[in-house]
Amino acid sequence: MISLVALKRQFESIKAEILAAVEQVIESGHYISGPKVTELEEKIAKKLGVRHVITVANGTDALIIAQRALGIGPGDEVITTPFTFFASAESVSNVGATPVFVDIDRQSYNIDVRKIEEKITPATKAIIPVHLFGQSAEMDELQAIARKHNLLVIEDACQAFGAMYKGRMVGSLGDVACFSFFPTKNFSTLGDGGMIATSNDEIAALCRKLRHHGGSKKYYHDLIGYNSRLDELHAAILLIVLEKIDEWNEQRRQAANYYREKLTHLPFLRIAPETQERTHTYHLFCLEAANRAALMQRFNDCHIQTGVYYPCPLHLQNAYQHLGYKLGDFPVAEEMANSLFAIPMSPFLRREEQDQVIETLLGFGGE
Repeated sequence: MISLVALKRQFESIKAEILAAVEQVIESGHYISGPKVTELEEKIAKKLGVRHVITVANGTDALIIAQRALGIGPGDEVITTPFTFFASAESVSNVGATPVFVDIDRQSYNIDVRKIEEKITPATKAIIPVHLFGQSAEMDELQAIARKHNLLVIEDACQAFGAMYKGRMVGSLGDVACFSFFPTKNFSTLGDGGMIATSNDEIAALCRKLRHHGGSKKYYHDLIGYNSRLDELHAAILLIVLEKIDEWNEQRRQAANYYREKLTHLPFLRIAPETQERTHTYHLFCLEAANRAALMQRFNDCHIQTGVYYPCPLHLQNAYQHLGYKLGDFPVAEEMANSLFAIPMSPFLRREEQDQVIETLLGFGGE
């Protein structure tokens, strides 16, 4: 089976370094919030061009803690996309606010900035753009809307570490940004982890308090917070991955270019364009096809793994029935839920494996 994500190869490529780092952490006696965590936060902040990085236990916690630090809570509305992983909206609900959905742009699959203003009300507090599949949302237009209406911007960059927008790193574009280190992400570890990035000193201090039971001094607590810290072992692994991430992202882009070269002409497929002003990092490489089920079955028969991202838009999830959305409210998101699917993508995807994927599609088109 050709894997959708060649995770085992990825971590085997740095296995010796990981084992050495694990041994170093064991011998150090520091296992939570130690020197590796501090080093990682400082190095990522420098890379992103922000003043602060606050590591946490996972990407969902990053979104929740960021919103808490920004003062978002009951009575507030937060505008976001219905075409994303559940955590983007779940985090809004978990701080007591209400997610308000806006349809996506067909070209990028990100929130359609042209439709945001019609959803703004006196209760709107923030916008959460999701840089889906590794490509930035249209941040200039979104920021202009946010400034006009005095709204906060929280980047959900969980799938987009290393992506660029007009020469700036994703994660440095909003008031805060949130990332995930989940194993399948581009920048990942052997388990869960996440982080918040910001250049606001006050927000950073609040995030640091919130991740550690609401206190900055042991046994003294200013806020009701969380136990959401990155383990030292994960920080040690992520420091190794950080040295590789630019190379790995470039390998993803090369693989994506090869797919585009070989597949763009197929009449039964659509591949969303990549704009020059945005550097895509291809967390996933997705295709649109009206006959998705038949294509995915063909791939399965040929021992090639595929995946659907995402089969049910958030506005149609059972958990959000109380918001009153219905089928037809966001037609582009709904169309993508029925037609979009991912094919193998990884820095460690071999060219001969890509050729098998391509031949499978060419063969399907010849029937």
